[in-house]
Amino acid sequence: MSNLSELGEFLRVRRASLQPEDVGLLNYGIRRVPGLRREELAMLAGVSNTYYTRLEQGLSKNASESVIGSIARALNLNTDERAHLFNLARPGKTKRRTLTKPDKARPGTLRLIRSTFTTPAVVLGRRSEVLAWNPLGQRLVAGHLDLASPETPSTRPNMTRMLFLDPHTRELYSRWQEEATRAVASLRRLAGMTSDDLELAALVGELTMKSPDFATLWAKHPVENCMSGLKYMHHPEVGDLELNFEVLTQPDESGHRILMYTADPGTPAAEALQLLRAETDVPTAALGRRAPSHSEMWR
Repeated sequence: MSNLSELGEFLRVRRASLQPEDVGLLNYGIRRVPGLRREELAMLAGVSNTYYTRLEQGLSKNASESVIGSIARALNLNTDERAHLFNLARPGKTKRRTLTKPDKARPGTLRLIRSTFTTPAVVLGRRSEVLAWNPLGQRLVAGHLDLASPETPSTRPNMTRMLFLDPHTRELYSRWQEEATRAVASLRRLAGMTSDDLELAALVGELTMKSPDFATLWAKHPVENCMSGLKYMHHPEVGDLELNFEVLTQPDESGHRILMYTADPGTPAAEALQLLRAETDVPTAALGRRAPSHSEMWR
């Protein structure tokens, strides 16, 4: 995932998504290709057509901040998309990563989520791999998997992979397309920040080959830093849920995040979550012993 080639593709996709009237230009005649022409975008950004063309072709390595900022304004990029553009155009110095020990959640993080019996919580690694979850978090998002599965790298679930390749997870989300777009947007943002991440490149390659839905979304270059919002679920045990989610990013460079789910008080979702909590065998699960009935409703 070369930053320069990604830069060119990102610019082309976003340019194609804009119509002349979107940016205050008159539209004369029939266009052979959708969206703005290169010369129109270059004019709006205040750069030469030749220079902008080199950017789209991945031939310019030294674009100034002012030029990238002008192009971002011309493309009407939002804050997350603008940051992504800068990451692609002016990447920091990177070094090829060597093999390291398998990632794992910090002991303090584990103590935190395990002490929270009433709130579903999932600890995610940099690439959305599940490093840990509390019993209620596992029961909510992956009741068909073993509670201990995140403890071993070979059995560790990945939330994005499950979303596209696991039928149970796909059925869990009432608004699957919305959830899928959000997942791809987060992955695109990460790819722009870490072009040397071989595991991430392998994940993207796998999903592109195995999921046409992923490949289609990936080609659209959505970018978003998804920190909070709503998730709409249809849980096999307690039915429909409209849950708030918050992503707590740890302040170190690990890329670990804690994903927590809550329901507004007095809502059907709160009652459903309480029912799910009542049926979750916390003492047994906390010791790592799987309650035998948890997976039955997912099959």
